Amino acid sequence: MKQFQFDYMNDIQLFSELRRIKLWSKGIVSSGMFFRVYSEIMNEDSIRRVCGIIHLEIPDAKIFGATTDGNIICGELAGSEISVICTIFEYPTTRAEILMLPMGDEECVATAEKVKEYVAANPWVKAVELLVTINGKSMTEFCNKLSELPEDIYIYGGAAFNTDFDQERAYVFTGNGEVNESAAVFLFVGGDNLHVYTSFVTGWKPLGRTLNVTRADGTRLYELDGKPAYETYYTYLKIKNDEHFFNNTLGFPFYMEQNGINILRAPVNGHDDGSLTMTADIINGSRARIAYGDPEKILKDVREGIKNLCPFGPDIIQLFSCGSRRTFWGAGCNKETEDFQLVAPTSGFYTAGEFLRTGKYVNLHNVTLVISALHEGDISPMEVPRDVFNDEVLSGQVSVVSRLANFVQAAVEELEEANKKLEIMAITDGLTGLYNRHEIQERLTDAIDTKDMSTSLIMIDIDFFKQVNDTFGHKEGDNVLRKLSSLLLKAQNEYRGSSAGRWGGEEFMLILPGRTREEAFEIAEKIRNDFKNIKFDVSGVHTLSAGVTERGKKEKADSVSQRVDKALYKAKESGRDRSIYL
Repeated sequence: MKQFQFDYMNDIQLFSELRRIKLWSKGIVSSGMFFRVYSEIMNEDSIRRVCGIIHLEIPDAKIFGATTDGNIICGELAGSEISVICTIFEYPTTRAEILMLPMGDEECVATAEKVKEYVAANPWVKAVELLVTINGKSMTEFCNKLSELPEDIYIYGGAAFNTDFDQERAYVFTGNGEVNESAAVFLFVGGDNLHVYTSFVTGWKPLGRTLNVTRADGTRLYELDGKPAYETYYTYLKIKNDEHFFNNTLGFPFYMEQNGINILRAPVNGHDDGSLTMTADIINGSRARIAYGDPEKILKDVREGIKNLCPFGPDIIQLFSCGSRRTFWGAGCNKETEDFQLVAPTSGFYTAGEFLRTGKYVNLHNVTLVISALHEGDISPMEVPRDVFNDEVLSGQVSVVSRLANFVQAAVEELEEANKKLEIMAITDGLTGLYNRHEIQERLTDAIDTKDMSTSLIMIDIDFFKQVNDTFGHKEGDNVLRKLSSLLLKAQNEYRGSSAGRWGGEEFMLILPGRTREEAFEIAEKIRNDFKNIKFDVSGVHTLSAGVTERGKKEKADSVSQRVDKALYKAKESGRDRSIYL
């Protein structure tokens, strides 16, 4: 496999480069040559002119491309507004085909279905590269439909970009002169001797507490933890909702899990109602944390990405890097791309979103670097070049920022752990570890008043417990209470959905949703016999009495709890050490 990469300067220079390619490729089958054209400018005439010249010189070559936030040539940000990458397959069995399809609001799913049909009809296909105009559309159903492709089909690509952030319009195009602001171009590659590799790198680290997405609709994020989403950025980062909002939030996207992997979601702008427009869909009920860009961590993760790529022995590497990453790095954006060129010829562009299949699912990423690589013939692993990052040491200031972020995260984790303990303390009885009276009463009300299902109760009282305290002391009394509590905790774990609590003093309650009175009676008898078989070193053997009842149709919690209390009273009046149901 051979690749030629160059910036377009003028027509004469372009003709010269194309003739050089023709000389080198003499004898190569035409189906094995294709051109990617990337343009930072939204100028249809310039795009058509470059594509037209390529078509004039090499009529059989396949041509496609997109508008970008910057082009990557030889692993670095290109020096020209338009860049050209020519890839030539050297094995006659390797193929490449291009297909442009519409991507209007009502056409995304149908387009993905056509891609599925194309792959099914062409078993030689191993990978699908896609360039897409998003234009604020939801990509969820499109990605879900592409996920239905066989799992051995690689899927990767990027969203076309408009460098004017206020304009959603962006272009994809093909060599026949078609420039479209609502379409997708698909490159299908495959063949017996072609191998494909894909991966992705973020490098952003989660920071702070977890937030719940309580209201979202497509790319519009309305609420986090029931509050306007924008408040998160102002409360924690003091970022104002003004003309600088996009740039100020670039380093702080949301970090969340989707389809089993961690992805990033970045805000584009804020609205007067406190909602945020995101660069991709947000799912209701998902969980998010603010992430921050740590240059040291980003470069470390990119370096690991390169190391993982080397055993594949790539012939060429294609990068789809989020435009947010270019803005984040500023003039230093080559730091995370240039060392790929040490492994293989590297090209790509800065995107409005990055597509990648991981496992079964196709995901739309943000603030992410997607890596794809191709290799023809037998895999030849290569060693990691010594110069990869060269263990670059970043400034002391960055190290301080990283350490401060780690400090904050550790403090947050300690606080969350303390809050969890406080929450547990608020609902449990300190002596027994069972739910306290307030919590077991709440659970009783919830189980009976709000759920239409059979529910049974067991109320337990230790027989002659006052004598234990009076004769052997409260320490022994506490020991007896804890032993019974351990039996109730065991029952709670064994019977799914049940709840055990200390009702007061030596009285206990066990709530058994989905259990009949007869089943509850058997459980009560088992607990009674197990407790009776315990011999305490100080106070000997003790017994308990139990009342059992089942909720009647449409009966409320107060009525049921009164009846189980009567059943317990009857058990004690009947001689204790027994279970009775009413």
